[in-house]
Amino acid sequence: MIICTNKMEYPLRTQCQRVQKQVMVNSEKERVSLLFMKALVSRGSVDAVSQQMAPHPQYLESFLRTQHYILHMDGPLPLPYRHYIAIMAAARHHCNYLVYLHSAQFLRVGGDPLWLQGLEAAPPRLRLLDHINKVLAHQPWLTACSHIQTLLKSGEQCWSLAELVQAVVILAHCHSLCSFVFGCDTDSDFVPLSKSPNGTPPTFCPFDAANGNTNVPQLLAAPSEHITRRRSLDSSCDMVCLKERIQKSQEEREKREERLLQTQTLQQTDMEEEEEMICFADPSRFITDPDFCYQEFARREEDHFQVFRVQDYSWEDHGFSLVNRLYSDIGHLLDDRFRSVTTLPSLHSPDMKRAIWNYIHCVLGIRYDDYDYGEVNQLLERDLKLYIKAVACFPDATKTSVCPLSLTPIKTSERIHVNLLIMEARLQAELLYALRAITQYMIA
Repeated sequence: MIICTNKMEYPLRTQCQRVQKQVMVNSEKERVSLLFMKALVSRGSVDAVSQQMAPHPQYLESFLRTQHYILHMDGPLPLPYRHYIAIMAAARHHCNYLVYLHSAQFLRVGGDPLWLQGLEAAPPRLRLLDHINKVLAHQPWLTACSHIQTLLKSGEQCWSLAELVQAVVILAHCHSLCSFVFGCDTDSDFVPLSKSPNGTPPTFCPFDAANGNTNVPQLLAAPSEHITRRRSLDSSCDMVCLKERIQKSQEEREKREERLLQTQTLQQTDMEEEEEMICFADPSRFITDPDFCYQEFARREEDHFQVFRVQDYSWEDHGFSLVNRLYSDIGHLLDDRFRSVTTLPSLHSPDMKRAIWNYIHCVLGIRYDDYDYGEVNQLLERDLKLYIKAVACFPDATKTSVCPLSLTPIKTSERIHVNLLIMEARLQAELLYALRAITQYMIA
């Protein structure tokens, strides 16, 4: 008879736990490697945003699935329209990275290069989206039923309801992605900005923005020259989880491209350079009313804009069903993103995650009647509130001297998680405002 003593059990149990933990780590690395392999096969590269999200493979998978669906899968809008709408959305925050990325993809799917000369060169139907794009990006609480009516009843240039819903989803997706890009400093490879960043609130004070006090004049940056030389759209990042086969695939692809470039004619080279010049155009070409920016919702003197109460219109009870009915399956994909980000492993407690989410919605005019907002001040330090508000509401201002967020005391490992929460909370907020306006139009 064999008797297992406690002295034998504990080391064995500890060893088993270590093995299980190592298996989980390995499986997560395998999952990331598989996602990156798919990206290499489909696009020939791994974009910088995916690399930043790599520590959270479950969320990354959900994010990539949604992004691929709205930009490439079946839908009412043609592919060039989708990428041009993405350009318009990213331009509102002067997000060079996303503007250049979608400009290249716009040309790749057959878009007219002339449209990239500026918004005035785009078709009238796309220009009609400019106003709702501007409002959703900076002051989403202004989104009204009248905006929806204008788009749906514009004569020959009118939008269908299904087209408008897909356009709104793309706008909200790219606006919120700008927050992630700036929060993770992904846009740094494409600075300096050509002008004062749109979205920097007038008289913005970085030391007191969390509480709305503003005393420092807005910084005006000097215009810079356009970038015309060839640069990669993907930032270089050493990924430990990439295996040798991925590295070999990249090396082989680079060799093939090099051989191909050597055999190209002078005419083809000139066409590429001209195309690239268009891709690296100033994002301000795609916006109007550059002075329109985020304003403090809680400190407005006017009372005619009421607080958006989730009890009256929520994602779970209203937004999900509407968007899923008008744009098949997108509701499930978006819902999976919202659930994935709230279940990510983190050092933050569930209460702190909820505080971050509700604080973002609060500064965007959305309130929860059943939430004690005193917890926000208890759980979120002042510097963290400043960081969250800036990245969520005026992300492009975070790269100027009036908003030195690089000094914020957030660990690198936790910053990505906080930025994911900011992105998803902002995405849901914009969708709630837009879908509520669409609902009001439908029942009017």
